[in-house]
Amino acid sequence: MNDKHINKHSIGEVIAITNIFCEIQQLLSHRKKEIKMPENSSCSSAGSCTKSSCEGCPSHNGGPQSFLVEQNKFSNIKHVIGVVSGKGGVGKSFVTSSLAVNMAKKGYKVGILDADITGPSIPKMFGAHDQILGDENGLMHPYETKEGIKLISVNLLMDNEEDPVIWRGPVIAGVVKQFWNETAWGDIDYLFVDMPPGTGDVPLTVFQSLPVDGIVIVTSPQELVNMIVKKAYNMAEAMHITVLGVVENFSYLKCPDCGKEIKLFGESHIDEIAKELSVPVLGKLPLDTSYAAIADKGDFYSIENDHLAKATEVLERI
Repeated sequence: MNDKHINKHSIGEVIAITNIFCEIQQLLSHRKKEIKMPENSSCSSAGSCTKSSCEGCPSHNGGPQSFLVEQNKFSNIKHVIGVVSGKGGVGKSFVTSSLAVNMAKKGYKVGILDADITGPSIPKMFGAHDQILGDENGLMHPYETKEGIKLISVNLLMDNEEDPVIWRGPVIAGVVKQFWNETAWGDIDYLFVDMPPGTGDVPLTVFQSLPVDGIVIVTSPQELVNMIVKKAYNMAEAMHITVLGVVENFSYLKCPDCGKEIKLFGESHIDEIAKELSVPVLGKLPLDTSYAAIADKGDFYSIENDHLAKATEVLERI
């Protein structure tokens, strides 16, 4: 009896929500017909506002409002590089760490801001387990590996690194901004921001609040790659963020016996997509079990990853 009641109730809710959604679509469609903005308007919302709603618009008052958060006086960060992906499970944190290590081995001062708040993996990859503490100025000091790479991550603030982070989006976004301006980073040539997958609160916060020089999009060789890459690319375009290029992870598996490249996830489409978007392919990484074993031991710096040589060249030209 209760099951029937619940099912009927659920169906009623779905119908109600569907009706509301249809009404919203009709309203938006009707309002679009009312809007008559000049074609050369510099307003980024030219297609979604009316004359009355434009009165308080930053674009109407001389230009877009900046949401950039200033660095503190104990930080001197020259370049900020975001590492993003349209979906999870493509090895984004691996690429972030690889880029950081490659630049550190070139002699640059490097840091990693782990913005994947609910799924942090950066500290473990570098063998970082000690808690970081605040100082008398109320600032955090990043964990520094023996090779000099500075790390900040929510796992370095937890009493138990295996405890889950159960926070809503606005809280997570606030923590990311604190990692940026309430951490005494010191001198950093390249700060890599490892972002969670998708195009949600954290990427939006990073793009708006940090002076991002460009992003690297990470993907894998699957049929979904077209949609995945374009979602990340289109978000960057909408936020006026430069796309430095794309990296394909899990591109192939090299047979340990004969050296033949085996396409575990099918043929790669990354070259044609990169050409369509006019961005370079920065590297194609193999599926190498030795990489995972080294990362699990917390000795990521020892990995020699020459598959990202082109990415290193692009970063040095920024």
